[in-house]
Amino acid sequence: VVVEDQPDVSAVLSAYNQQGDPTLYEEYYSGLKHFIECSLDCHRAELSQLFYPLFVHMYLELVYNQHESEAKSFFERFHGDQECYYQDDLRVLSSLTKKEHMKGNETMLDFRTSKFVLRISRDSYQLLKRHLQEKQNNQIWNIVQEHLYIDIFDGMPRSKQQIDAMVGSLAGEAKREANKAKVFFGLLKEPEFDVPLDDEDEEGENEEGKPKKKKPKKDSVGSKSKKQDPNAPPQNRIPLPELKDSDKLDKIMNVKEAARRVRLGPDCLPSICFYTFLNAYQGLTAVDITDDSSMIVGGFADSTVRVWSVTPKKLRSVKTAADLSLIDKESDDVLERIMDEKTASELKILYGHSGPVYGTSFSPDRNYLLSCSEDGTVRLWSLQTFTCLVGYKGHNYPVWDTQFSPYGYYFVSGGHDRVARLWATDHYQPLRIFAGHLADVTCTRFHPNSNYIATGSADRTVRLWDVLNGNCVRIFTGHKGPIHSLAFSPNGRFLATGATDGRVLLWDIGHGLMVGELKGHTDTIYALRFSRDGEILASGSMDNTVRLWDAVKAFEDLETDDFTTATGHINLPENSQDLLLGTYMTKSTPVVHLHFTRRNLLLAAGAYSSQ
Repeated sequence: VVVEDQPDVSAVLSAYNQQGDPTLYEEYYSGLKHFIECSLDCHRAELSQLFYPLFVHMYLELVYNQHESEAKSFFERFHGDQECYYQDDLRVLSSLTKKEHMKGNETMLDFRTSKFVLRISRDSYQLLKRHLQEKQNNQIWNIVQEHLYIDIFDGMPRSKQQIDAMVGSLAGEAKREANKAKVFFGLLKEPEFDVPLDDEDEEGENEEGKPKKKKPKKDSVGSKSKKQDPNAPPQNRIPLPELKDSDKLDKIMNVKEAARRVRLGPDCLPSICFYTFLNAYQGLTAVDITDDSSMIVGGFADSTVRVWSVTPKKLRSVKTAADLSLIDKESDDVLERIMDEKTASELKILYGHSGPVYGTSFSPDRNYLLSCSEDGTVRLWSLQTFTCLVGYKGHNYPVWDTQFSPYGYYFVSGGHDRVARLWATDHYQPLRIFAGHLADVTCTRFHPNSNYIATGSADRTVRLWDVLNGNCVRIFTGHKGPIHSLAFSPNGRFLATGATDGRVLLWDIGHGLMVGELKGHTDTIYALRFSRDGEILASGSMDNTVRLWDAVKAFEDLETDDFTTATGHINLPENSQDLLLGTYMTKSTPVVHLHFTRRNLLLAAGAYSSQ
């Protein structure tokens, strides 16, 4: 069977036809290299950004035009000059030695179609242009015009550190335009309802000898958020589900718990309770913990999903229909009566997936559980009956992550097909498809106001998408490896991201800027979580440690003036050591999940590995 090439593939590749003399490629490249290395220091750092994209395009051009030996010698001569963070890409590239190889390689096709973005000051650009035109070095000039997007800014050239902080992704940096759109990063107003005081609370006040009348009988919650946050989206910008009575009860519980919350800070670090999965020979691949910390779920490589109760209260299923019809529906404890005591157990195993389960997420109301798998599906399970309700099919390839919206109803999934999808539990088809990443979407997170979704990808960028219209409103570059964890700060203003490069990067969403870098981990960061009031950021890694960082200090006195936003001259303070509040080693357990309870106890989870 002759596989017809998609027309776009051959069109994309044929752009490589305008070939120069293959024997001169090395000369062209080394000529440019010599020119850049001899230029003034202030321009050299900026112009050095050209090395990598030109190297790739010239190599691919040689391969495409079947000059295999020239391509090989070109690769061997210059691949050592590339920045260390392109090692993985170069490994892929070195295996593409024939024209046929290029057709099946999506990453390379993307590299061809999307222009590699470089941010260069006007002075450096003029210098480059003059050099290439004097030399009549058309081959390189053609590539620059055809395949690179040079985002020119007025002002001082950037230093090596400033450039290094921002580059490293598959498509270079983000164009400045990409981060200009307005983002409503504020929080939605909480609904108001009355919290009845407990008897114990009242007694407590009497003991202290204060007059009892001080506090009104009902404490109207939401008083602190009466004023609309100026940066918040309109309340009805996207339709959110109505609160049920059970949700209101839960919110009231939440408020009571919050009153007993520990105020964290550098002098008051959280206790950490570590849940180690022992003998998890099934291969633990995902963990989630309910917001009220009552249940924990594990997704496993043997395609099972296992749910445990973490409290003394056992997990029970609803009775059968026949038994339910006998119950007096008017009784006060009807919710208790519908549960079948015979089914009570600490652990429930959910069967249904046919491949490793890579992501799990509890719904905020604890009635549902999502799981996504290598089998290409996302499944919705009922935690009342512990059965599968729906299988959502849309991804044709492994789905790496899924998460419920903080308001329930909506959820997001991201996978190997390089897109993220937004779903609603009652629709078979996705409501939105977020396309733009150049490689797998490895992790997905909702913004606390549910109007935005962040996705991290193996193309080493993080994107922020608008749920309302599916637009990409932020592109953050700077990680040097695939991104595996994301966390929004509770106030919605900041995003923390962790990757295989062992760095945690901090972003200001409103200004679209990187504002910090936390160095310390020595391996992939799989878990990030802010404490309930955002004072502390916890990170968990494959290096078997949990680290705590001072988030308040990291985000204070940010320089986010217009100049910085316009040019990307970011000056990251080298203050990781000052911000690191503690490092906690496990014996031999990589950390895959972190969760702060409503009282700010930090729960961590991972599977003991016996290597």
